[in-house]
Amino acid sequence: MSQRVITTDAYKLFPSPRNEHEEIFVYEVFVPYPYALIDLPNFYLKGRASLFAACRLADMKMGQLVTCELDADAAKFSREFVPD
Repeated sequence: MSQRVITTDAYKLFPSPRNEHEEIFVYEVFVPYPYALIDLPNFYLKGRASLFAACRLADMKMGQLVTCELDADAAKFSREFVPD
């Protein structure tokens, strides 16, 4: 089963199959933990958000990218995310 790949200027993205929304929103938070479990509904974000496995093209660093439609949600995710 091949998964869709999205390439932007900054990232190569692989959408999470658990995404409710597969859009790339304006506010982005890259976390350099490719194997951390991120359950977006448990963050109780106000707006829509999506999660991607990501390769940051600038340095080829693997991780995950959370994109949010609200700046406050991106800030909340950054503040509350703790890698396992």
